[in-house]
Amino acid sequence: MKLYEKLAEDIAQSIRAGTLRRGEKLPSVRQASELRSVSPATVYQAYYLLEARGLIRGKERSGYFVIAGSHEALPEARVSARLSGEKQTLDVSSLIFSILESGHRDMVPLGFAFPCPTLFPMGRLAACMSQSLPQLDPWNTIDDLTPGSQHLRRQIALRYLTLGMRVHPDDILITNGALEALNLALASVTQPGDTVVIESPSFYGALQAIERMGLQALEVPSHPRDGIDLNALETAFRRHQPKACWLMSNFQNPLGSTIPAQNKQAIVALATQFGVTIIEDDVYGELYFTAERPLPLKAWDTEGVVIHCTSFSKSLAPGYRVGWALAGKHTHAMIRQKLSTSLSTALPTQEALATFLSKGYFDRHLQQLRHHLSVQQSASLEMVQRYFPEGTRTSRPSGGYFLWLELPEPVDMLLIQRQAMAMGISITPGPMFSASRQFRNCMRLNAGHPLTRRHEQALKTLGQLMHTQTCAAV
Repeated sequence: MKLYEKLAEDIAQSIRAGTLRRGEKLPSVRQASELRSVSPATVYQAYYLLEARGLIRGKERSGYFVIAGSHEALPEARVSARLSGEKQTLDVSSLIFSILESGHRDMVPLGFAFPCPTLFPMGRLAACMSQSLPQLDPWNTIDDLTPGSQHLRRQIALRYLTLGMRVHPDDILITNGALEALNLALASVTQPGDTVVIESPSFYGALQAIERMGLQALEVPSHPRDGIDLNALETAFRRHQPKACWLMSNFQNPLGSTIPAQNKQAIVALATQFGVTIIEDDVYGELYFTAERPLPLKAWDTEGVVIHCTSFSKSLAPGYRVGWALAGKHTHAMIRQKLSTSLSTALPTQEALATFLSKGYFDRHLQQLRHHLSVQQSASLEMVQRYFPEGTRTSRPSGGYFLWLELPEPVDMLLIQRQAMAMGISITPGPMFSASRQFRNCMRLNAGHPLTRRHEQALKTLGQLMHTQTCAAV
């Protein structure tokens, strides 16, 4: 981490902790330079970085001021699931589909899965496609049919290199979004009846895949800040000998949690010890608000126990449906699975993305996207603090665009979801993220859309519905 990035991160942590509060003035560049024994140029770079993240703002002839709140009035979510510790057969798809099918474009998208589509550079992507297609070798449409574009796989391998990971393009399989990569990975390492460890709460796509493939789910508790519980995970591996463990390492959906580096290393060691394949879903890893990208679990994998799955869908091009798996020794088995299902991923979109990456556009876009998401998360937390009932708890992610909310116990989010849908508001209640339909008083909030007046009114309406339930229960 560079010196200015370290200074910026120290200040950012002070803002999140409430040491520096909204409206307070930061030390002048000269004062900060003397206090930290760094050059004025270093302080300027740190302040510019914080300004780009939406945490501070410079005022002409006045200095720099904190504009993001710490939200210390909102206690941190706890997630106290009552888990049996036993594997179970799932029956969750009907609930999940009923909620997902209730959302459409005209609704306020508080429950949608993607950030605002206007945040993506669709014009530049279209230009890259127009540029790449005339140069496409017709034979590549056959040679690269199943594994995917060699050009794109090479660009992806170069991105791994920036994380300190040496990756061969042949170990990368291009897929139709990360969800296909995750499903192919699961199908490659399990048979019907096998046990799969999942987080609780968990991404509903994992629940659906396990149900569809006739597998057994074993829930392990996860914390809104640090992710999956290590002790519970080791117990699950030791007692049940699962074939796979599906988890999100960075900015988990729905909690927003990020597993600390030392825990990631420990998880990979446990998987290696017990012979469990980790299916790592890392689709939000590029959406960090800190100085550096958090490493995936795969960075600690020396024995090939981790299949790293991700995509461009959440960070660049949702409609392009281009993802990939860094599968290593599992690549051949996953290619055979893909041959028998979707066969290939559309080559024109792959080539457009490869050109976009090769020109350096991706990192420039990500800087802007992270800034918007950071500002929108802060604004969303303010609205929750303003309108939701006293006793509401929230997660505090350092990236991504989801917030996990725990409401006072009388609140029933399944009931509120139906009421909100009738009012044109989309939300995702907690039970759709649980194999055992827990978290009835919880919801996932999408903070990836600008908070317009319509959004604010929707949050206010939700708060009123919650207040009504709370009062009725007294």
